[in-house]
Amino acid sequence: MQVQVNTDHNIHGGERLATYVTADLESGLARFSGWLTRVEVHLSEDGGGKPEDKKCVIEARPGGKQPVAVTHHATTVDDAYAGAAQKLSRVLDSRYARAHDHKGSDSIRHMPAPEDPGRVGVIVDEPRD
Repeated sequence: MQVQVNTDHNIHGGERLATYVTADLESGLARFSGWLTRVEVHLSEDGGGKPEDKKCVIEARPGGKQPVAVTHHATTVDDAYAGAAQKLSRVLDSRYARAHDHKGSDSIRHMPAPEDPGRVGVIVDEPRD
């Protein structure tokens, strides 16, 4: 999984911020590492004079599927990133669980094949006396 961090000219932090975000995402999304190819983080300042003018957009790209993006606004860069990372984890957990689990157990698509495929689902009705 490749992590890319982008900031606009109003956000200060440089290499230290990129290193922190990369390490945090790699550890927080480790269970999805085989599923995700790239994660892009965009930190910016909206500059509208609002109290919550820092924005973090995180886009995760699962292999062979549509990208997933989340956005979080906050008063600080740290809060904006933390909120977006938490949202992304929930969304990926939901999508990953939906794709691989069904009501708490494996879906039929991921169950092992039966030993005798000719007898699966065959109900023999015995004659009654």
